Amino acid sequence: MRKHTLTALFCLMAGASACIVSCRKESAPAKSTNEAGVSQTTLDQISALGFSTADVRKVNGGYLVEGDILLSENDLTTKVNSPILRTAKEEQYRTNNLVTGLPRVITIKVSNLGTAFIAGTDTAIARYNRLGLTLTFRRITSGTANITISGFNEGPSGGYITLGSSGFPTSSGNPYRSIQMNTNSAAYGSNPNVLYVGSVIQHEIGHCIGFRHTDYFDRSLSCGGSAVNEGSAGVGAILIPGTPSGFSSNSWMLACSNGGNRTFNSNDIVALNYLY
Repeated sequence: MRKHTLTALFCLMAGASACIVSCRKESAPAKSTNEAGVSQTTLDQISALGFSTADVRKVNGGYLVEGDILLSENDLTTKVNSPILRTAKEEQYRTNNLVTGLPRVITIKVSNLGTAFIAGTDTAIARYNRLGLTLTFRRITSGTANITISGFNEGPSGGYITLGSSGFPTSSGNPYRSIQMNTNSAAYGSNPNVLYVGSVIQHEIGHCIGFRHTDYFDRSLSCGGSAVNEGSAGVGAILIPGTPSGFSSNSWMLACSNGGNRTFNSNDIVALNYLY
């Protein structure tokens, strides 16, 4: 997830919850060179997977693309062999791989983060568990968790700042194992709003269990700017039946956030119940 720092500053100063803040970097044309020093070969691999090459960054574990998706070196050599299936703008989309072995408890541990991140995690977990899915989430404080939420500290770059990142389920049916949240004060302020932090964590958990962005095929629907299709990216973008047509600005899996509290809308709940 990403947000524009100038917009964020205005929101913090004015307390304007209506400010639109990017959950991930707003769309921009792909550049032939990368300011972060990522090689053209790597950019070509990322492009071949269907992701935008705008603002790709080398991070721990691989490359951060589209603002909040982590691609490993192995992911870059994945052959894209799944179709992009979509029929309407409010349909929900999943990856080829989902969490299996249902019903199942997914454990989550918060590692070395402050109270707002712990409370935000509990908020996100409670929102999922209220739905009565075959996936149940539980926060643990010791031992090895299925998903570990940890922090990194990174200030603004090029007018944007990363809020958090995650990835998609493995081929063995396990959720993605890691969510990273930015502890820099420019990301959430010096006194983070728990509902905002929880909404970002809720979004990243969605990726971990197999959800693509609702508007993956046209990020401008929530982010503005140029229309960018994130593509199947080697992980699939498969239509989830039962979600009605018509664009909605409130899905928890939209590419860009509203800069504050956002939970499931009615179509999100249909999609979650269909899969889990």
